[in-house]
Amino acid sequence: MRTFNAWNMLYLLRNEITRSLTLLHGAARFVLPVCLAFMLQLPASTAQFNQGKNLNYRDFQSINYYFGITLGYNQSDFRIYHSKDFIQNDSFSRAESVTGPGFNLGIVSNLRIGEFFDLRFLPTLSFVERNIRYTAPGADNGRIIQRPIESVLVEMPFHVRYKSATYHDFRLFVIAGVKYSFDVASDSRTRQAAGIVKIAPTDFQVEYGAGIQFFFPYFIFSPEFKISQGLNNVLIYNDKLEQSNVLEKVLSRTFTISLHFEG
Repeated sequence: MRTFNAWNMLYLLRNEITRSLTLLHGAARFVLPVCLAFMLQLPASTAQFNQGKNLNYRDFQSINYYFGITLGYNQSDFRIYHSKDFIQNDSFSRAESVTGPGFNLGIVSNLRIGEFFDLRFLPTLSFVERNIRYTAPGADNGRIIQRPIESVLVEMPFHVRYKSATYHDFRLFVIAGVKYSFDVASDSRTRQAAGIVKIAPTDFQVEYGAGIQFFFPYFIFSPEFKISQGLNNVLIYNDKLEQSNVLEKVLSRTFTISLHFEG
């Protein structure tokens, strides 16, 4: 019979608190409402400041659709939900996700819907690194088992973008949408992966973020930050593998900083 280990409960509680206070996500949740509030406060009369000036943004006002490229840096991890077997197991005192770096390369397709809204489709190739780390009991001397997950994702995000009124040659915007992704480098179907935790190759996510548009004579430069939260459980459960038994649900999440060049 398995024995109850109180340290497992303490590690579990500490990991959940630490994860919820992650700096990136905390900062993003603060910046996004501030940007949105600022945009809503911009008066419609802002256009008066632009009268009589040779502004670059006017050249793009008559264009209903345009294209571009996007480059990005991402940090990805998993949100892990432990099963009831985690508290009872004697093999692992911790099961946690480790954030890994990556980068994105994609194409921007933008369709104007009125003065303040856009529909956007951004097919992207993303290189992502994530890890699931298991620590055996024994404090600092515990044995560590790490499951690296390196993915090459084909992503298809659809976004709605709300833009503020233009002031001189820049304006703020917020985005929201959904994304489907498929991991073309997934090992979930290979025999070599039979003894390790498997992650499903497909995923659906919601996305939200904010950024700034800068209008130049021949293109629009738009730095943007974005948070992606997985909706479906990507864990492929294996009841014969203890590393899988201690997990109930695994959701993906990503923080991305993108540079869009459009025009």
